Amino acid sequence: MEEQQQSLDNLTLSQTLPLSQESFRQLWENVATSMSLPGGAPAEETWHSDSVEMMLLNEPSFSAGFDENLFNLPDVSVKDGITPPASTVPVTSDYPGDYDFRLQFQKSGTAKSVTSTYSEILNKLYCQLDKTNPVEVLVGKEPPAGAVLRATAVYKKTEHVAEVVRRCPHHQNEEATAENRSHLIRVEGSERALYHEDIHTKRQSVTVPYEPPQLGSEMTTILLKFMCNSSCMGGMNRRPILTILTLETPEGHVLGRRCFEVRVCACPGRDRKTEEENHGKAKTEAKPIKKRKSAPAPDPSSFKRTKSASSAEEDDKETFVLHVRGKERFEMLKKINDGLELLDKEKAKTKSSNKEPLPLPSSGKRLLRKEERSESD
Repeated sequence: MEEQQQSLDNLTLSQTLPLSQESFRQLWENVATSMSLPGGAPAEETWHSDSVEMMLLNEPSFSAGFDENLFNLPDVSVKDGITPPASTVPVTSDYPGDYDFRLQFQKSGTAKSVTSTYSEILNKLYCQLDKTNPVEVLVGKEPPAGAVLRATAVYKKTEHVAEVVRRCPHHQNEEATAENRSHLIRVEGSERALYHEDIHTKRQSVTVPYEPPQLGSEMTTILLKFMCNSSCMGGMNRRPILTILTLETPEGHVLGRRCFEVRVCACPGRDRKTEEENHGKAKTEAKPIKKRKSAPAPDPSSFKRTKSASSAEEDDKETFVLHVRGKERFEMLKKINDGLELLDKEKAKTKSSNKEPLPLPSSGKRLLRKEERSESD
């Protein structure tokens, strides 16, 4: 063993290594063939400790040649199966696109019993918590295969638009085991609905494959549910929200967009009626008041009496019925009417007192009225 160790220490290379840029296989063959022990014995026969490594080098798979493209990674196309990143501030303007993407809502009144109603004047959907809301989707032509519909909720006001719309902690705890418990918008009636959360903006959305209309129909209906009230603390907290419904390709490219406001409340019919009335009043008050031109003074000679005194008295005696909505208005108008009735009674008393004859003087002389003149005059 000592002799073998001394022979290894005196090991020298029979030739220098090449300095040219060659492959790893060629370099290894040059090194292996150039190494020899004293006495001319090749390294393969003398180095028993390296026999395993030499056997691996003599494998047919390695002797076939070193793969030059081993560390070259294949090129990955950006367009294949990668969704484009979502914008920080979502666009809320309507965009019908080339496919004339539109939405319709079923007509319903403002009764207290309705669970969902849509206002065309305000472009606003009023609905109850965890109730189904049918939304009808119409397109001008068939979208490409694999198109999807995506629903996303955002805050309407500018100071809140950067925040993510989520459910309140109370309603999330009611579904502690559900994976999509924090999502406000749900899709009913489809097992292919997928819930997403953008890795950059953390905005949540739900997608469902677009289905062409059935035979004899022009529209496709999807069922949306909103899982939190607009007044929930820790959630929307009375902040108005918008729902963005987009038609997209499988890669995430937008083909059409529609947007509408949503209010989740206990009585949709009542809230819709109240907000439409307030909108009408605000619109009326916002109109500019035009200054009227001063009309010339009318000529007294041109007046004609259209009604006689007797006909005017008959109109005053006639009774009219006025339908008033709301108890508060009724009480106010009743007070006005009672005051006018009292004023009429006072006028009648004054007239009757003026018609009473003046008492005659005790001396027998008659008093003169203003209209009369004395004989001396």
